[in-house]
Amino acid sequence: MENVAKKIREKKGFICDMDGVIYHGNNLIDGVHGFVNWLLENEKQFVFLTNSSERTPLELSQKLKRMGLDVPEKHFYTSALATASFLKSQCPGCSAYVIGEAGLMNSLYDAGIYMNDVNPDYVVMGDTRTYNFEKLEKAIALVNKGAKLIGTNPDITGPTEVGIMPAVGALIAPIEIATGKKAYFVGKPNPLMLRHAIRKLDCHSAETVMIGDRMDTDIIAGMESHAETVLVLSGCTSEAMIGDFPFRPTYILNSVADIVK
Repeated sequence: MENVAKKIREKKGFICDMDGVIYHGNNLIDGVHGFVNWLLENEKQFVFLTNSSERTPLELSQKLKRMGLDVPEKHFYTSALATASFLKSQCPGCSAYVIGEAGLMNSLYDAGIYMNDVNPDYVVMGDTRTYNFEKLEKAIALVNKGAKLIGTNPDITGPTEVGIMPAVGALIAPIEIATGKKAYFVGKPNPLMLRHAIRKLDCHSAETVMIGDRMDTDIIAGMESHAETVLVLSGCTSEAMIGDFPFRPTYILNSVADIVK
């Protein structure tokens, strides 16, 4: 275990998933304080990466602060930011009809993408709790008129304080079925998001490690971005489940606490 931890500690850049790696809901996972303090004290390049598009980096920073961790907002990267960057690179100055929360709206505005519910270039679906039939009907009509369909992430479900709830993959499915158009998803496991994060760190992929708790998003995204991967068993994946996948992480640890013990 110590040899594995030493190899991981030698990395220059660290990309960490959040839920299941840093916290569960509103509770920090044991040992996270020590791990984050080690990142800061050793001046490691790191970013906390989340497929959720609801919150802004500032809101995520404030959430951790309420749990006792002081991490500046520059260390957070979300699927909302990745989606805004993708759309800006594809069609600068484009417009979008958006179903989502403040994290997504703010990211799109900051990228110069304006809201349009008449003839947008894109229909963008993010994590939201204001989903309704009227928005669904509008989105279907706009996609049928030619708008391209984009999802911030492909997750079917996501954890909340009250249990598992539908996420973007489930919310966007009726639009895909009704229009016959398949969405393009920007978030993990799409390696595009991880490559954005690596550029944000100003590190080469060979110098970077991806730490996550899901084989089907975190580990495959890291692998396809040519970064070494660490699966932690503090989230939704048990050691017995690893054999269900045709690929393996570089390292397996109980939690991020094992890196700095």
